[in-house]
Amino acid sequence: MANSLILAAAAANKSLLAAPSHCHSFSLHPNCPPPHHSQSFPYKPFLHLHSLSLTSPQRRLIPVPALDSDVPHPLDLGSTVKVKNHRSKEIEEWDSWTAKFSGGANVPFLLLQMPQIILNAKNLMSGNKTALLAVPWLGMLTGLLGNLSLLSYFAKKRETEVIVVQTLGVVSIYVVIAQLAMAEAMPLPYYMVTSVVVATGLLLNFLNYFGMLNAGIWRFWEDFITVCGLSVLPQVMWSTFVPYIPNSILPGVISFVAAVAAVVMARTGKLSEKGVKFVGAISGWTATLLFMWMPVSQMWTNFLNPDNIKGLSAFSMLLAMIGNGLMIPRALFTRDLMWFTGSTWASLFYGYGNILCMYYFNSVSGKFLLAATAGLVSWIGMALWRDTVVYGYSSPLRSLKELIFGS
Repeated sequence: MANSLILAAAAANKSLLAAPSHCHSFSLHPNCPPPHHSQSFPYKPFLHLHSLSLTSPQRRLIPVPALDSDVPHPLDLGSTVKVKNHRSKEIEEWDSWTAKFSGGANVPFLLLQMPQIILNAKNLMSGNKTALLAVPWLGMLTGLLGNLSLLSYFAKKRETEVIVVQTLGVVSIYVVIAQLAMAEAMPLPYYMVTSVVVATGLLLNFLNYFGMLNAGIWRFWEDFITVCGLSVLPQVMWSTFVPYIPNSILPGVISFVAAVAAVVMARTGKLSEKGVKFVGAISGWTATLLFMWMPVSQMWTNFLNPDNIKGLSAFSMLLAMIGNGLMIPRALFTRDLMWFTGSTWASLFYGYGNILCMYYFNSVSGKFLLAATAGLVSWIGMALWRDTVVYGYSSPLRSLKELIFGS
């Protein structure tokens, strides 16, 4: 749901500018609430030992499901304790490995964004500011919002390795936005507001992660990203199909009003418990759905303009597939449906899906496609198999059932 794949949304709104999308990843989505969590958003008690270090693998000995507000059918706590008692060693080892896999996603995601940053820097130093106009600042801003939303989601869950991935996404996209502002490709007032939001978001997430943030301030931040996320998602989806549908800001306006109304009703006690949980899940799911929309937007662009496929980098698509794929075992292990959905979707439909399109249009060789296919299938198969062994199940279908429906 994670650069959560994180860097993909950087190009979320390229369709608004009638340019092909070059988004790369979901990056996309542990385990304890803020110290004074809002009573409006109930949370599940967690099972890890609070006395352990935040960097110790034992702190997450038991795979913890996503917060009730983010996962509709959390894993049954009783069955989790039973698993711990009989398979603590295997659980601990696989917990450690999946965390390392998630942390390893930083490498492909960093490799994805660095070429753009370096190219922008060269153009700025040579005085070629016009070249930076090719990078849509509105799309970068959309990606930044998605990363901030997912950063808040994972910070709330204490997924340290993925917090680093999402923070990297926020910082790298902000660097690009700063370069665009220097080239006067982005209006200065928008850049100033963006800078304040980024600085505030990073600070609040940092304080919340270490339990030093007032609950009221954190609730306000959650409301802010909920309203922003729900406003942006329908507008991006609508804009993808312009000019085949009328160019309008109506979807964004309607969703903005609906988001504000939902947040106000949740905070004033006008919603049922399920309604409050639904509102609490909006920010994470909208960020995840935004990243999931990236492959749809890219493939739509490929369909309309097949020649644009030549502008895609097979290596970049491979990195996107790898970065998202590295997060799949962790998302499955923690039974985080939102994270698993976003990472799997981005790996299959953005990374691998675009490689498949490139092969169809003769942009990559059959050997490249075969290698990518074998690698992805083997990796997902390994994740399902290992999860099944760790939990002592007889079929990976049991793991998937728990992920989707709970135990």
